[in-house]
Amino acid sequence: MNTNTTQGWYTELVKPGWAPEPSVFGQVWSVLYVMIAIAFVYTTWRTFGASGASAWPKYIFYIFLFNLFVNLMFTPIQFGLRNLPLAMLDILLVLGSCLALVYYIFPNSKWVALLLAPYTIWVCIATALQASITYLNR
Repeated sequence: MNTNTTQGWYTELVKPGWAPEPSVFGQVWSVLYVMIAIAFVYTTWRTFGASGASAWPKYIFYIFLFNLFVNLMFTPIQFGLRNLPLAMLDILLVLGSCLALVYYIFPNSKWVALLLAPYTIWVCIATALQASITYLNR
């Protein structure tokens, strides 16, 4: 797909006045993906690399995988398919899995849960933004 066409499409959508500039998204996600990667590697190690009673429950790893999948699906849904309602559903799944991750990881590792906190906060903002865009462009 032509990037200019995609950017033009997004630019022409009605957005709330508080919507961040498009350039902000790349900067924020660059930092967040590093934090997510660290948390994912540690979670994977604690789930499969640690032995004995200290190993984390496998469902935490699977929630993380699900979160990564729905996160990565957002861009193709939003900008490839240009399907705002489906993108809204997807971002709700991202948010729900973020909240579940923080909830289930916190008792096992407070620092990993805190590492995921900025991601979760940003997804809350992204969810509100997507809800606004979906509503304003119905």
